[in-house]
Amino acid sequence: MASRKSPSRKSPARPAKRAGGKAPVARKASPKRGAARATTSALTLPTLHESTTSSGLKVIAAERGPLPMVSVRLVIRAGSATDPDGKHGLADFTARLLRRGTRRLNAQAIDEAVEFVGASLGVGVSEDTLSVALTTPSEHFAQMLDILGQLVREPTFPQSEVDDARERELAQFANDLDDPSIIADRAMVRALWGNHPYGHDVGGSSKTVKTFTRDDVVRFHQERMGPKVSMLIVVGAVDPQRVAAAAEDAFADWTGGPDAPVAIPAPERIALGGRVIIVDKPDQTQSQVRLGGPGMRMGHEDYFPATAMNIALGGGFTSRLMNEIRVNRGLTYGVSSWFDSMNAAGVFALSTFTKTESTREIIDVALAEIGGVREKGLKPRELADAQAYLAGLYPLRTETNESIAGSIAEARLHGLGDDWVERFRDRLRAVTPKQVVAAAKKYCFAQAPAVVVLGKADVVKKQLKGLGPITVVPASEYE
Repeated sequence: MASRKSPSRKSPARPAKRAGGKAPVARKASPKRGAARATTSALTLPTLHESTTSSGLKVIAAERGPLPMVSVRLVIRAGSATDPDGKHGLADFTARLLRRGTRRLNAQAIDEAVEFVGASLGVGVSEDTLSVALTTPSEHFAQMLDILGQLVREPTFPQSEVDDARERELAQFANDLDDPSIIADRAMVRALWGNHPYGHDVGGSSKTVKTFTRDDVVRFHQERMGPKVSMLIVVGAVDPQRVAAAAEDAFADWTGGPDAPVAIPAPERIALGGRVIIVDKPDQTQSQVRLGGPGMRMGHEDYFPATAMNIALGGGFTSRLMNEIRVNRGLTYGVSSWFDSMNAAGVFALSTFTKTESTREIIDVALAEIGGVREKGLKPRELADAQAYLAGLYPLRTETNESIAGSIAEARLHGLGDDWVERFRDRLRAVTPKQVVAAAKKYCFAQAPAVVVLGKADVVKKQLKGLGPITVVPASEYE
């Protein structure tokens, strides 16, 4: 649930969290009609061909036509959870600098080489991984893979680029203070995770970023990024044998990094469960509201019943939360709930906003709706609609080379099994009402959630009495 992530970062499972004001009453639309048409054919992935470079990099190739394009994803287990103490945001900062120069190419030469062949190259960081994504015409695959290899093998991190990147990041943090949704998200991350490795914004904070030096970046690259904690996924119109040969050429002399991924422990509890954090922003006429409690790691046995349950509760436009809070009461334009599942653990959270005067009302209504599902589960029709809706959307994960590469990376990263995509809809449809009830009792705030409200503290504080001990902090605390 980190609030600032690069464009290629996760999370496709989380809905957008911004908006404002009172909503017009919307006509309910059933999402399952289009979904039913999308579920008629079986989902299959291309055959996976695996190899390993002499440096220890795992390579997975999937040949797929007919378009003469190739998508590449290099996934390194060096996400923000591996940031050193006192250097939160360093993984993200390092990733942004990878394409600012190598021993053979400066930043401009890299940009020109990529643009000349009609390719695209980007980086992204999540809590668990640092990724480099490449899309290229097939005929230029080997050339572009060589450039990708240079980025991770021999980046130079020029001092001028480090200084410029630091200034850009600090300016962005200052600008973020004007976005109440971003600040509320950051406050929620800290409230949920505390001092856990997942407990800070992927981009860090102005306090940590201003301390970054070139030596910090070089050390992170040498100590955290290496072939033995990475995997290369290639999907598209390219022969798997050619992929293996090109990967060996591009990564054979890649050294550094650990022999095994950094172990991230599961937290014992939600850091500020049962407590209320008010982020004071006196100029606000609305309150940003976040509620959060324990969730699950990716691949947990509760994944399918919990996911189906959440679609009906707060994961869609016709969900219970949307119907009651937006349609029936007009308290907001948007409300959503979701599971944010990482490799070590996860959370269940809710996000919404409302005018200052209705802050307590929207919290009480949300808790009542969540409590209703916790106590009684879903109606059979609600579960069936949720299953049909999600089953209908899931084939989008296999429509493009990029989405297939992402699905393969996700399955391997979290140990989901290579049949995860093919069996996803069958496992989803097999969820029973009894399993949903069990999941709801476990995850729908069985214990008091952490509550974060960003808004006018002197007005909302008295509204929030009875929800737990209250702490007021200035918005600048989250810059």
